[in-house]
Amino acid sequence: MPESAARHVLRKQARFTRRWRGAFVVVLLLTSNAWRASAQNYSFDARRIALGGAGGSPNLASKLVEQQRRYKSILIPVGLVKVLSNIRVFYPNREDFDFTRAVEFATSPLHHVFGRKEDLTVREMFSDVFDARLDRDLNNYRGFNLSSSSDAEGLLSENWGKTFMLHEDDRSFQGIYVGAGPYLAARAYADFDAQLVEILSGSGDRYVPAASLGVAGGEIDQLALSIAGGYRARFPLFATDGEAARRNGMYVAANYYYLYGFRYDAFNANLELQTDSAGLVSPNPPAPPFTFDWHTSSHGRGLALDLGVAFVVNRWDFGFGMGGVANRITWSEIERHQLGLVNLLDGNEFFHVRLPVTDLETRIELPVTYTGDVAYHREKWSLFTEYTHGFQGENFLSGLEYRLGKVELRGAGRLSQGGWYPSGGAGFNLTRSFGLDVAVFGSKTFLEPTAHVGLAISFRIDKR
Repeated sequence: MPESAARHVLRKQARFTRRWRGAFVVVLLLTSNAWRASAQNYSFDARRIALGGAGGSPNLASKLVEQQRRYKSILIPVGLVKVLSNIRVFYPNREDFDFTRAVEFATSPLHHVFGRKEDLTVREMFSDVFDARLDRDLNNYRGFNLSSSSDAEGLLSENWGKTFMLHEDDRSFQGIYVGAGPYLAARAYADFDAQLVEILSGSGDRYVPAASLGVAGGEIDQLALSIAGGYRARFPLFATDGEAARRNGMYVAANYYYLYGFRYDAFNANLELQTDSAGLVSPNPPAPPFTFDWHTSSHGRGLALDLGVAFVVNRWDFGFGMGGVANRITWSEIERHQLGLVNLLDGNEFFHVRLPVTDLETRIELPVTYTGDVAYHREKWSLFTEYTHGFQGENFLSGLEYRLGKVELRGAGRLSQGGWYPSGGAGFNLTRSFGLDVAVFGSKTFLEPTAHVGLAISFRIDKR
């Protein structure tokens, strides 16, 4: 073969290898971060972050009745500056690719997180898997914070638009809402062999001879454009005189979303680490140690509904909502891939089998989220509570806002996935209709043994 032709083949093989190794890294990022897409890490509103996410629930009606808080929030993406200045860590075909940093940045890209430092052992393990040059002694990779089994769900769905009023007076209104925004849904699971967890999470060396230490995982990710049409109304119930009763009424809100799907990825991955008689990773595994099945599509169509009702009686707000009713996307023209590594130690390349595209369609449905919320307001302070059940499991939060004229203090506690997560912050009213909100909250990835403090900042334009 001529020398020029040989160089062309080598370049083509190198591009192919980078592409599939890049796909592997994308999958790892999605797996580690899908369930971290909480209301705080991806919220555009520092006030709601400080209140634990209060007001960011699927109950559209409760958003209509926040006392004196029909406002617009403009995020200051202080964390995005750092992400963009370190964008090189996301590119797997670069020498300075860093999986650990990529995970940290993807977990909270919009807000600044204090105290994060590079963890060399964790970073080296993923780099070595990526390069198929794994250290045979797994104890050299200690530093993870893992559980043997986990499953999680995440949904990032923002919608921006305008309500066109058909009727409006002091006690009632009716209007039509039109808007659009991004939709990203993810569901993932992971199962780690208990002995592997003990090695990676332990404080001392541990060797398990003649064993198979496995990791199995899978995920379904959907990216779409959400186009919304909705109805907003307030009916003049509980009408009495007085300042405390000026918001009284029944509030109703509903949205219909047309989901135009751009990207669908579903995968199942298996990593098997065979150890020898000394407890080291075997250089000659009996079967490929890493296998990966991937289905992907760029043709999806779906819909979803959000419904909510709220009652305001003097100082009390009561709300109930259902989010994601009939939430589904049907994907077609699905491409199927099978790939893997035959050895994790010798720097070999991925093998890849691309299966023919068929007429197979897949419908992905998400469960409904039910929300109940109660709020109580005084002149100087407000108390918010919220409970949700359904998609993303069960969550409970309680937040307090105390108003001191030019300054507003906020704090909250959120119970999610068996743990409490505190948050707090302050608002500064620079003028009657313009303010600055600051919030602090906890942020943690599965690569970090402890949580770190995040900072969110946004401008607030009040519509009073």
